Amino acid sequence: MAGHLIRRLHQQSMQVFQTQTQAAGFDLTSVQFAALDAIAQQPDIDQASLAATICFDRATIGGVIDRLERKGLVQRVVSAQDRRARLLHLTQEGEQLLAACQPVVKALQADILAPLSPAERDVFLALAQKALGLI
Repeated sequence: MAGHLIRRLHQQSMQVFQTQTQAAGFDLTSVQFAALDAIAQQPDIDQASLAATICFDRATIGGVIDRLERKGLVQRVVSAQDRRARLLHLTQEGEQLLAACQPVVKALQADILAPLSPAERDVFLALAQKALGLI
């Protein structure tokens, strides 16, 4: 069934990510990486918008940001326009870690779909994007 195969592929993806990023000396989960990358692309994004951007649960994104903040990678600032909102930006350490980690994460993408030929990977990615309504 499609759901089972997608779950298994997700497990494989997570295992490859963790193994290769840890081997490279990085202490980040894939969700933390996604959050750092999104914050870098949208400085001063609020937590709710970040959750929507990376398709992560709004109720638990705060914990992800807490961990990134404790690591000194992200800083939260109260919004001047809405005191309830917390705006996020990377610290210098966060920018440096993201820059160092990006080549590793980019390289491991091929390993996630290693059994597929390059042409099959392109087809798979296009179909996955279509299934998600991204194209």
